[in-house]
Amino acid sequence: MADHYEVLGVSRDASPEEIKKAYRRLARELHPDVNPGADASERFKEVTHAYDVLSDPKQRQQYDLGGQQGFGGQQGFGGFGDIFETFFGGGQQSRGPRSRRERGQDALLRVEVDLDEVVFGTHRDIEVDTAVTCETCRGSCCQPGTAPVTCDICHGTGSVQRSVRSLLGNVMTSSPCGTCRGYGTVIATPCTTCQGQGRVRARRTVAVDIPAGVETGLRLQMPGSGEAGPAGGPNGDLFLEVKVRNHDVFSRNGDDLLCTLEVQMTDAILGTDATIKALDGDVEVELKPGLQSGEVVTVKDRGITRLRGSGRGDLRIGIQVVTPTKLGHKERQLVEQFASARKQPAPSLTHFQQGLFAKLRDRFLG
Repeated sequence: MADHYEVLGVSRDASPEEIKKAYRRLARELHPDVNPGADASERFKEVTHAYDVLSDPKQRQQYDLGGQQGFGGQQGFGGFGDIFETFFGGGQQSRGPRSRRERGQDALLRVEVDLDEVVFGTHRDIEVDTAVTCETCRGSCCQPGTAPVTCDICHGTGSVQRSVRSLLGNVMTSSPCGTCRGYGTVIATPCTTCQGQGRVRARRTVAVDIPAGVETGLRLQMPGSGEAGPAGGPNGDLFLEVKVRNHDVFSRNGDDLLCTLEVQMTDAILGTDATIKALDGDVEVELKPGLQSGEVVTVKDRGITRLRGSGRGDLRIGIQVVTPTKLGHKERQLVEQFASARKQPAPSLTHFQQGLFAKLRDRFLG
């Protein structure tokens, strides 16, 4: 026999409300009045039986422990009352009281990191204003030393029945008990700290390890770090949306770091060695003679650590040759002697050359 949870398409930790919602959706789809096929009829019986078992707390507990398919193991239609409830919304609590204990809401926070922190990852202690389990009642919602009492209106069922006159005659329907709101119990002495909610608002610190390689817009999920649920319910999840601050010198292209190095004309002609202060320490760069503006020097494995995979990107250095604008008398004489010795041709037209930044962009991006 198929697993009841798989039949309804819910997880094994699904709440009663989620199970009810899944059943109503499938019942509308498979009911013989809507879908007269034989396969749909058998499927409807299977869905109804799965709901009969999982909607009853005692039968569900026995089923989860590996027992029979529910007390009695009966398959088939749940009766006209069940169909009426499914299609007309009545009797929401006819199968037992609902639990006060619910899962807490998820939370979303935004965290900013610097580009140098992205290279290897970083740690943050984040202050979160959220709901936490009440320390006084430990989530029971009751004043210490007391407990919920059975509702004297619904006698613990969480629902009340009434006869409704319809075109089909008198029909018995169920609705949530107005006294206990469907819980089946009443908290006679609520906890004075949380006002019977089982949780309070408080600030707490969440330790976060932000991995290397994150980018702006990436969301990190921290299961169980969101708001505490009512009545001691499990925590929701915390989502952190990352924003990487811009850097004054370095920019980013994927896992590569990009920067521009200004080189004096004489160093570009003769070549030299340069020391660059990268985000993770100094980098020695060899500049070969005859260096031109717009060239890109690549230093392997000095970029950002890859978020997925291994290794690091590269450091890509765009070259900008700086031409002096003011020369002393002696400097001018030396340049003139150099020009005379080179016997350079007169300036002439050639094909259009794009600007330095456009050239760097194209070479940075390959």
